[in-house]
Amino acid sequence: MKFIVSSSQLLKQLQILGGVINTNNTLPILDNFLFELTDDQLRISASDLETTMSTSIDVESDAPGAIAVPARLLLDILKTFPEQPLTFKVEDNNTIEINSDSGKYALAYADGEEFPKAVELEAPSSTTLKASILATGISKTIFASGNDDLRPVMSGVFFQLSPENLIFVATDAHKLVKYIRKDVSANEVAEFIMPKKPLTLLKNILSGNDEDVVIEYNDTNAKFSFGNSTLICRLIDGKYPNYEAVIPKENPNKLTLDRNAFYNSVRRVSIFSSKTTHQIRLRMAGTELKISAEDLDFSNKADERLLCSYEGDDMQIGFNSRFLLEMLNHLNSNDILLEMSLPNRAGILTPIDGLEEGEEITMLVMPVMLSN
Repeated sequence: MKFIVSSSQLLKQLQILGGVINTNNTLPILDNFLFELTDDQLRISASDLETTMSTSIDVESDAPGAIAVPARLLLDILKTFPEQPLTFKVEDNNTIEINSDSGKYALAYADGEEFPKAVELEAPSSTTLKASILATGISKTIFASGNDDLRPVMSGVFFQLSPENLIFVATDAHKLVKYIRKDVSANEVAEFIMPKKPLTLLKNILSGNDEDVVIEYNDTNAKFSFGNSTLICRLIDGKYPNYEAVIPKENPNKLTLDRNAFYNSVRRVSIFSSKTTHQIRLRMAGTELKISAEDLDFSNKADERLLCSYEGDDMQIGFNSRFLLEMLNHLNSNDILLEMSLPNRAGILTPIDGLEEGEEITMLVMPVMLSN
């Protein structure tokens, strides 16, 4: 088995696939990339058993074969080469030799047969959407998903497909984001929960990309195919909470603000908030919003005033500033609307402008109890 490949092209693909490999694997074989060679096509795969990703690149080759090559070692050596053709040649003593312009390097490989086989999806349903839409849907929601091992269903992003639209939802019980695309549809109604790790990989690969992504899914796995690459992952098992039930329907108090001014103000004031609760207080009256925070342990406090447009009763409400800042940071609009009903009910944040056609986004943040 022997092939010639461009060093920079190989490095680029391996760096993407390297994101799949865990730092401490239960099976030593998973510390490797699987190289499968057939007719001038090199298929490279990486897996952590839950997620498997593979991609194909063109090479010049003479004989087919499959070997598993140590990932860390190969990445480290490839990073040091300038762009040049590299010749990989399998030797008899269970090593693979890499020949470059300046030298040769040998590393031990494992038998490709030991590498776990990727799951084949049985009778999958499928839908196609633009890579940029999928990347946006993931980045707008993934930050709101939880990290609680006791509630695994909340640690991923919920996909809801229907003939009308595609909905992405993420929540950790303190904040919730619902992102809708009305310009994407599926033939039938389906829903599944995607884990964070494969979504983060997809977000990084597909950002700013215009190609189509085919999503195939059944009850246990989902497969994403784009360009020469495929990503297959196991879905999170369980029923997603009824998120519609927590979004308050009646919100008579409406606050319209300049997003940037509000973001900067919250960021400044939050520096003076308690380091355990990160609590800030919003007081709405007339056309003025007062933002304040206090850290009683250190006698730190801050107050700011912002001009705003406010409809509703005078009220004050407390929020965790970190959640507010995260949400404001993931909106692209100039102006935002914050809708509230009572100080102990969730606030709803929506952008007023800056949305594409067919795009809708709703963010919900739970209040914190104010100590008088």
